[in-house]
Amino acid sequence: TAQLAKAEPIPGYPLPLPHYAPHLLNRYKDEVKKLGIENSKTTTTIDYDLQLKINQIINQYHLKYSANGVNNIAVLVLNVKTGAVMSYVGNCYQPSNPEMESHVDMIRAQRSPGSTLKPLLYAAMLNDGFILPKTLIPDVPTQIGGYSPLNFDLGYDGAIPADRALSRSLNIPAVKMLQQYKYQRFYDKLKKLNFTSLNKPADHYGLSLILGGSEVTMWDLASAYLGMAKSLNHFNTYQGKYNDADYSSPFYVKAAKPIEEDLQNSSHFDHGTIWATFNAMEEVMRPGDEGLWQQFSSSQKVAWKTGTSFGFRDAWAIGLTPEHLVCVWVGNADGEGRPGITGIEAAAPVMFDLFRLLPTSKWFQTPTTKLKKMVICKQSGYKASTICTDKIVALVPPTGEKTAVCPYHKLVHLNDAENLQVTNQCYSVSKMKHKSWFVLPTSMEYYYKYKNADYRTLPPMSPDCISDNTGVLEMIYPKQNAFVYIPIEIDGNRGKVIFNAAHRNQNATVYWHIDDEFIGSTKGQHQLAINAKPGKHVLTLVDENGERLVQVFTVMNKEKED
Repeated sequence: TAQLAKAEPIPGYPLPLPHYAPHLLNRYKDEVKKLGIENSKTTTTIDYDLQLKINQIINQYHLKYSANGVNNIAVLVLNVKTGAVMSYVGNCYQPSNPEMESHVDMIRAQRSPGSTLKPLLYAAMLNDGFILPKTLIPDVPTQIGGYSPLNFDLGYDGAIPADRALSRSLNIPAVKMLQQYKYQRFYDKLKKLNFTSLNKPADHYGLSLILGGSEVTMWDLASAYLGMAKSLNHFNTYQGKYNDADYSSPFYVKAAKPIEEDLQNSSHFDHGTIWATFNAMEEVMRPGDEGLWQQFSSSQKVAWKTGTSFGFRDAWAIGLTPEHLVCVWVGNADGEGRPGITGIEAAAPVMFDLFRLLPTSKWFQTPTTKLKKMVICKQSGYKASTICTDKIVALVPPTGEKTAVCPYHKLVHLNDAENLQVTNQCYSVSKMKHKSWFVLPTSMEYYYKYKNADYRTLPPMSPDCISDNTGVLEMIYPKQNAFVYIPIEIDGNRGKVIFNAAHRNQNATVYWHIDDEFIGSTKGQHQLAINAKPGKHVLTLVDENGERLVQVFTVMNKEKED
């Protein structure tokens, strides 16, 4: 027997254990007690073949991105119909390179969401009757307290429809929308959607909440969009009612399917709201900072949104169809930012490659009974007023009835040549011509007319007519009672800050005064470099017709504050 044993060949080294989903295994170890599983053998919902293919794709992207010092990628793929996790890649696992921190599960990590919460704000405002899909949102230089948001491309549209602001991911309109909706109300909405990482009061985040000023986990982010998609899918099944279980977290253990709850008449979002939001997210004509959309060919409609955090630390892409949800995060687990880590350039290509692995599906069914035909002003996107000149009929959520009537169409009084505005104090009423005119506020008009060639500015007021403040002058920056910081230059002298005004007459000359002292004049582009001492000042602008604009601003004494 001993001789036979000696004759047996020595077995080789054991093969390494496969690491196909190591982060899910660690998660299971952490949550096994909470899941209430007593069996020694557990079956997950992971699609084995899909997991292997996704691991392969992630490794390919990791090789590419690591050349730029970007070391970590995470992916979560969900079955929308059931809520089951189909693929769980918490990181591109590199155990031989511990410095890459690939052991960190980025699906559970708290990270800045960038712009990925914008569709939820859009949906909340539709749902609560604040806006319609095409409502014009201001996109002008903005200062709210000490907060001055900027668009990614540093440009301004003046005004832009809400759905296009979402598809272009513009920051200033998003902040304007949140200012209108109130960040406290939006914070409460996110808490109800189970964003578990919002552990500070709403005032801690403020308006920056919509631009990545909080932290979220991929799990919570995907859960919120999954709930919306499941709810819309169940429109017919539940005969227009809602099941709160639709917003339950995804599950990765086959025995852990969520329990059905009693049907309700309302939920976080109305079916019509969700449908309108997904349509805005599906918009493929994505100019501006998401102008690379053309590289993403897809054989199916996908509602998707990207996000980029401050300092290029996090790149996000989340997309969904009635069948599948794919969420991708790209960045460094240690928080190091790198050039090029943007949602559109780093995360979106991964997401669309993963969608190509999945079966195609049809688009979401239109919830016809949860939408209402409404007459809309084509130019403003508001409910049409009696004097709106171009009206269309659109399907909108029923709460659209609460929205305001178009504020931008005004009845103006013109001379018989229709080239001057007049009043009854200077012109015969019988000769007047009355026309409805689309008139934006001066600061919005200043930028809007350059992006919209068909916009017609108001004719000037007749020189023979005396009018009260006609609003032809408006300050773009700074606004009334603003605090202005003027930096100290490298030579030790106080620098200058650019003040910006708008005038309806592009040929008007504007004379600038600070504390009753003339400091200069402008024509066409009304921008002037200002050097004022610390303290409160009175700015006065006067045009050649005597139109005046007076407002107060304060130059901060940064040296004393420091």
